[in-house]
Amino acid sequence: MNNPSPAQIQYLNRKKREKQFIFAARLFLFLFFLYIWEYASQKGFIDSFIFSSPTQIFSCFFYMWKEEALFTHILITLKETLLSFLYVVFIGTGIAVLMWRLPTLSKICEPYLVILNSLPKSALAPLLIVWLGATQKTIIVSGMSVAIFGSIIHLYAGFQEVDPEKRKLIRTLGGGKKDELFKIVLPSSIPLILSIMKVNIGLCLVGVIIGEFIGAKQGLGYLIIYGSQTFKLDWMLTSIAILCIIAMALYGILSFLEKRYQKQI
Repeated sequence: MNNPSPAQIQYLNRKKREKQFIFAARLFLFLFFLYIWEYASQKGFIDSFIFSSPTQIFSCFFYMWKEEALFTHILITLKETLLSFLYVVFIGTGIAVLMWRLPTLSKICEPYLVILNSLPKSALAPLLIVWLGATQKTIIVSGMSVAIFGSIIHLYAGFQEVDPEKRKLIRTLGGGKKDELFKIVLPSSIPLILSIMKVNIGLCLVGVIIGEFIGAKQGLGYLIIYGSQTFKLDWMLTSIAILCIIAMALYGILSFLEKRYQKQI
């Protein structure tokens, strides 16, 4: 393998410094925000009872961890989110493949999918609780309802945009729809599927929290509602902070998988 030229080394070093600067700037903004928040709370510029403060949230986190089974609530929300996400990935991809395979079916279903996708999911969740009962399965369905319709629409549109010349080549060589699907359409759509998955993981978390707001007795959504109703605002803000960390972690895992795939192709 040839050694990189000085110009290539200079370019790589410049990109490395750019990444380091972006990371440092992000970290600085986050720490500066925490400092301003803590300073305003300590000096009385904001009401610490209503707005809390970083130190209060950290203290509340450790208290809830020891006394209020916080780990159990986190695991429940995480389990519901991951199950919703997996169902959305498999069911959404399966329906999109079926619509691609049967164009008449897609023409019939597409307007209904658009309507369902445009419905406010916060209004749909109470109906699900009434229809299905206040169970964990209902919360998982609530998480799915936020992401699945948009996922089907975007996947189907992506399947339709796959290079028609490659599909024509498969047919010329005697292949059928099955060969087109497994040799051209699905392999070409993996980047699209990974990109949609990155969006869906956050949407499923939102849907699960909406379901927990209404019909749960455990989970981070339940803690947020309970904290607001009993004026334990530290509990509410701590739960929201944990949700942000979970969302970033799940998104980061999928982004890592996407980058690994891009390096392999």
